[in-house]
Amino acid sequence: MRGFACAHHAEKRHRLDRTLNSLSKRGYIGSYHYEKDAKYRPFSALLPEGSNPKMLYVKLVLLILMCGSFVSLLNSPSIHHDDEHLTQSSAEVPRVSYEPDDTRYVSDVTVDWPKISKAMQLVAGAEHGGGGARVALLNFDDSEVQQWRTVLPRTAAAVARLERAGSNVTWEHLYPEWIDEEELYHAPTCPDLPEPAVDADGDGEEVAVFDVVAVKLPCRRGGSWSKDVARLHLQLAAARLAATRGRGGAAAHVLVVSASRCFPIPNLFRCRDEVAPRDGDVWLYRPDADALRRDLALPVGSCRLAMPFSALAEPHVAPAAPPRREAYATILHSEELYACGALVAAQSIRMASASGAPSEPERDMVALVDETISARHRGALEAAGWKVRAIRRVRNPRAAADAYNEWNYSKFWLWSLTEYDRVVFLDADLLVQRPMAPLFAMPEVSATANHGTLFNSGVMVVEPCGCTLRLLMDHIADIDSYNGGDQGYLNEVFSWWHRLPSHANYMKHFWEGDSGERLAAARRAVLAAEPAVALAVHFVGMKPWFCFRDYDCNWNSPQLRQFASDEAHARWWRAHDAMPAALQGFCLLDERQKALLRWDAAEARAANFSDGHWRVPIADPRRNICATAAGDGEAAAACVEREIKNRRVEGNRVTTSYAKLIDNF
Repeated sequence: MRGFACAHHAEKRHRLDRTLNSLSKRGYIGSYHYEKDAKYRPFSALLPEGSNPKMLYVKLVLLILMCGSFVSLLNSPSIHHDDEHLTQSSAEVPRVSYEPDDTRYVSDVTVDWPKISKAMQLVAGAEHGGGGARVALLNFDDSEVQQWRTVLPRTAAAVARLERAGSNVTWEHLYPEWIDEEELYHAPTCPDLPEPAVDADGDGEEVAVFDVVAVKLPCRRGGSWSKDVARLHLQLAAARLAATRGRGGAAAHVLVVSASRCFPIPNLFRCRDEVAPRDGDVWLYRPDADALRRDLALPVGSCRLAMPFSALAEPHVAPAAPPRREAYATILHSEELYACGALVAAQSIRMASASGAPSEPERDMVALVDETISARHRGALEAAGWKVRAIRRVRNPRAAADAYNEWNYSKFWLWSLTEYDRVVFLDADLLVQRPMAPLFAMPEVSATANHGTLFNSGVMVVEPCGCTLRLLMDHIADIDSYNGGDQGYLNEVFSWWHRLPSHANYMKHFWEGDSGERLAAARRAVLAAEPAVALAVHFVGMKPWFCFRDYDCNWNSPQLRQFASDEAHARWWRAHDAMPAALQGFCLLDERQKALLRWDAAEARAANFSDGHWRVPIADPRRNICATAAGDGEAAAACVEREIKNRRVEGNRVTTSYAKLIDNF
């Protein structure tokens, strides 16, 4: 299995160990201590007053040496070829045509020819006894094409031409926030990205097949370098050449030249397919032909669904293919916040799977738990059906202490589950309503849209691999996340993601701009539908287990009422009630949370909120049960009823962790 091979690649495993040790020393794993970066002291062209005058002579000598090197370079064979070479270059190598101000496809990476030669030796040594490889050169300029033929004269190098995408095509066109998934008005379409064509090689011969497709990629210095239309277009074009022009039905090697900080698309050119580790700015892959063709059959972006909307509504038929190891997974880095949610999520998975096709294979449920999760809670997770695996929590270096996103980089450990070929990740605040089996047929990373061009990481399909985990860990310090959390980080790494229908991860969220009629229609059509139409409902705002069961407590908070839905709230409690009584004991309310709920209801009453939920009498039996007494036997003082008097609840309910929000109540 690919996952098995990936997990047992010795070199990559050792490099991952070194990465983890480095992260641990830097404090990203387990704990973190901030250190101020040393200030950058720019070099001055002039000697500052009072400095050593000998520096002037040193600088003069350096200037002379630089001038001499420049003159030598101008007269080198690499620059001045004989007339025959000059004629060949001008006649046979077409110039890349583009408008003078169109620099989208231009790469300023300096080609490291010794590293290119080293990579080509790996290809030639494996397949051609030392030479004769046929190469397609994509996005190399004229001088680089000529240099390739000079440095590697035994290769047959042909130029791959690629018409550029229209300058009006933006990332937002490829990844729109909303599409007509159900095709109620029109079928969604994607912008056109032209396909590559190949010229004759240096000897004027037509080339039908290639051993290597070499592509040079741009790497923007500002903004998000991974969300670049030209960069995506070039990589898809290289992949298409490799998939369609390889020898004997196999895929050609793909050689990528890019600035080292701008790595290739990891779910198109998979690290498990690397022929050798990255060498400077050079990557060399031998992709799996079938996997590459499946990837290229997907829409170019989220402008179209990667699977039909109807696929979620129809009974799923398992494909007649060799069985794969597949699993559901969740992550727990706070028992106080999410243990109850994980228990009910497991119950909902089992209930939904029982309603599916009898031929569906049974899939494992794996819970990754960090060192803060107690033995008592681990036992409860196992009783609920989770296979518990211990991990070290990973700190987000940009998160504030006690923030909701402080430890959610722990999600990267999903890629350590290499005994599985495919994993469907579920946040612990999800309720599964229908079988999730169709998602296991989707590639990495498949997810639903969130907002803007982004996907929501609460439900996503991943393909575990140790080298992907290493990639994620390696860039923790240098990739910015739009929301400071794992979701923003993963959107930067996996910018080429595949859109699932929104019903695969239905957000219990109605935008503030929606009309009352739209809100009511959404509730009736999705959240109140019988039988359920959404595969999973994602709870945003105050979670059901933090509310009294009588109604969705988000109604009582001005910040959170946009997330309120009594229909979704009631469905969650039905799954809760199906659990054994012993597990329900992990969903009791802390006395501080009860005080917060009473405070919110009083504030809603004072504001006379029109929905009137604050009028509903509380009958939830948990209001009279002490969570501490039922748990680990702490002092009875913890069970004393608390009240919030003459003070305001501080903190943003959406971005502040529950523990910090109620710490002083």
